[in-house]
Amino acid sequence: MGSAQPRTDEHSAKRGWWTRRLDPDRSLGLRLTLASVAAVLVLVPFSVLSLLVISAWWPLRSVDEGLAESLHEEAVTNSGWTSAMQIWTDVFGPGPLRVLVLAVVVWLWWRGARRVALWAVTTMIAGGLLGAGLKLLFGRGRPELLDPVEHAAGYSFPSGHALTAALAAGVLVLVFLPFVGEIDETRRRRAARWGIWAAALAVTAVTGLSRIALGVHWLSDVLGGWVLGAAVVAATTAAFATWRGRVGHRPSDPLTEGVEEEQHPAGYGQA
Repeated sequence: MGSAQPRTDEHSAKRGWWTRRLDPDRSLGLRLTLASVAAVLVLVPFSVLSLLVISAWWPLRSVDEGLAESLHEEAVTNSGWTSAMQIWTDVFGPGPLRVLVLAVVVWLWWRGARRVALWAVTTMIAGGLLGAGLKLLFGRGRPELLDPVEHAAGYSFPSGHALTAALAAGVLVLVFLPFVGEIDETRRRRAARWGIWAAALAVTAVTGLSRIALGVHWLSDVLGGWVLGAAVVAATTAAFATWRGRVGHRPSDPLTEGVEEEQHPAGYGQA
């Protein structure tokens, strides 16, 4: 009986690191590996886009300039369109979105989901600092258009509005998805889940596009903000999933179940 365990350990060691890492019986290792791969895959497009921006790759520059000029013409000739974009970019700007997330964080803390609250704060702060640092690193200038309809200070890449919208949308979706699981009917639960994701993607998309429409960002700036925001959310969510596994909670799928400390019949508040 005493020699069985050493043989098991010896057999496990001979299987190799990668095989043991992907063993379904070792669920934490499997989740960590998949989460790490997902975060890297999200960062790859941002890295490629950054290189294209730095090198001023002419096809990207041509698309940036063409779209900026087309939308600027619309903004100059259509005051209603311009006003709508200005209102949207103000309502869903970094300041209001951060206040909204902060309000949700306070609510989470009050309900007892304090680790989820800390995850949300960490995601927003990490993304904001990273975006600000990258702006200084790249030092890219904003579009210079005749008869501009909007002005913005600072550098251009990546877009702070697009980044913050992606961060806030990701945080809010992953916070509220657990409550969808409390819906009894499968069809209603699926519809609610799709509705939450659709609303988040719509707000993120229109917020980024409003910056191009107002002539203060290039398309590549907005794409960079979106991708960077998604990468930060993916990385912090993977870290949170690691904690869940280490404290013995069941594995979960953040895309459908969101981020929560533990499943409870009444939602958050049972920490």
